[in-house]
Amino acid sequence: MTTVNIRKQGGAAVMTIPADVLKKLAVGLGEALELDVTDGVMVARPARTRSRRRYSVSELLEGVTPAVARAMTRESVARHVGPSVGRELP
Repeated sequence: MTTVNIRKQGGAAVMTIPADVLKKLAVGLGEALELDVTDGVMVARPARTRSRRRYSVSELLEGVTPAVARAMTRESVARHVGPSVGRELP
């Protein structure tokens, strides 16, 4: 069992997690931990985020016909009214 101290840093309470504990959890700096407290016992586990699906260009364009593309262009051009206000390309 590893013992750590809780200290104040700014307005937060901070606990240092030793490197060997991070290794056992298979997490590194910048990664998230889920904390659960039940009956006065805190359990930390790596936060399991769902990975975002990556799409190929052909999957993204599936079902887009030339007619659909023309309609989308007409709709977007109609919304682009007025002068440029920032660094937009002409």
